[in-house]
Amino acid sequence: MSFVKSALVALGLSVTGGMVQAASCSNTGGNYNAWKAEIAAEAKAQGVGAKGIAALMATSYSRETISADRNQKSFKYSLEKFMNVRGAETIIKQGRGQKAKNAKLFAALESQYGVPAGVLIAIHGMETAFGGFMGKTNIVSAISTLTYDCRRSDFFKPHMMAALILVDRGSITSSSVGAKHGEWGHTQFLPGNALKYGVDGDGNGRVDLNNRVDALASTANYLRQKGWRPGQGYQKGQPNYAVLKEWNAASVYQEAISIMGARIDR
Repeated sequence: MSFVKSALVALGLSVTGGMVQAASCSNTGGNYNAWKAEIAAEAKAQGVGAKGIAALMATSYSRETISADRNQKSFKYSLEKFMNVRGAETIIKQGRGQKAKNAKLFAALESQYGVPAGVLIAIHGMETAFGGFMGKTNIVSAISTLTYDCRRSDFFKPHMMAALILVDRGSITSSSVGAKHGEWGHTQFLPGNALKYGVDGDGNGRVDLNNRVDALASTANYLRQKGWRPGQGYQKGQPNYAVLKEWNAASVYQEAISIMGARIDR
C-alpha cells in the first residue's frame, strides 16, 4: 500500500479499489487551477462529497502559506531565545490564572485523559495565546496549497482530504480560517488530526475546535491516544516526554512545553 493510501487509512478515510492517477505538484503557483481538477478526482475517489469538492474548487493558491512554510526560523533558536520570543513568562503567569479559573474543567480532563492541566495550558498559550489569535488564513486554501507544493505533498494530502470531509460534515466551511498551514482552532489542529482526534468536549453534539472546551478536550485526547501515560512525568527522561514530540517535532518546542507546564502546575 502506498504512503498516501496508508496515511488516508490512518486518518480514517476510505480507499477505493479503483486506480486514480495521482495529481501533479508544483513549486510555484502556476497551473493551480488545473491541478484542482486533477486532485478533485482523487478526492471523489476517497469519498469526498459535493460540499467538499465545491470548497476545493473555490480555493486559491495561498502565497502567504508558502512564504510561512519556507521561512520557519523560530524552531532553530536556542531554548532561551525560543521561550523569550514565544512569551513564556507571560504564558506561565496567565496560565496559572487559567488553571485557577477553570479548575473543574482541567480536573475533569485529567481524570478522563490523564493529561495534567499544565501541559494543556502551555500548549494553548503557545499555539494561540489562549485563543487570542487563531489565524486568518483560509483553511482549505492553505492545506490545498501545501498539497500542491512539491516539498511535502505526501504529508499534506491526507490533511487536505480530511479538510474536505470536515466541510462535508459541517465542522468547517469553505470560508473557515486558521493558521497559515491550515491549522484550526484554539490549539491549532491540522485537519486530519481534527478529524481523527477531535472530541465534543462541551457535549453540544458537535466538534468545534474554535470552542475552547472542545479544543482542550481534543488536545488531551490526542496526547492520550499517542501514548500518554496517566500519572507519569513529562520532563526529559520521563515516560511522557516522548509524547510531546507527537504534538510538535521541534525539540525546542517540546522542552518549552515541559518547562512551562511544570511551572503552571506548581
